[in-house]
Amino acid sequence: MNPQLEGIEQIPGTYAFDLRVSNRTLKINRFFWNMIGADWRERFVADEEGTMDAAELTEEEKALVRARDWLGLIQHGVNFFVLEKFGRVVKKTNLEIYAIMRGESFEEFMKTRLVPDAR
Repeated sequence: MNPQLEGIEQIPGTYAFDLRVSNRTLKINRFFWNMIGADWRERFVADEEGTMDAAELTEEEKALVRARDWLGLIQHGVNFFVLEKFGRVVKKTNLEIYAIMRGESFEEFMKTRLVPDAR
């Protein structure tokens, strides 16, 4: 473990993405990274199960993707920057994803922002 991350698990809501996590979750992170390609996005939209099988995702990972469990995906070890690519494919903005991760409606979440009318 990276010595700079020692004790990080003690901070609620903190999910470190380090080399260890990256290695463990390589297939699912690559699955989401592939969303940059129009052909992969089209393939996913047409056949979610087939693309998850092709990416060799585990049953746990497939369940997280099917449920669009944004926080669960982060807790599992998905890098947020590749998760954003998936968000676009399933028509979710970052702000909507943040609200879901906090267990709030989009409207509730936006009330907590400095500029609540910004979209």
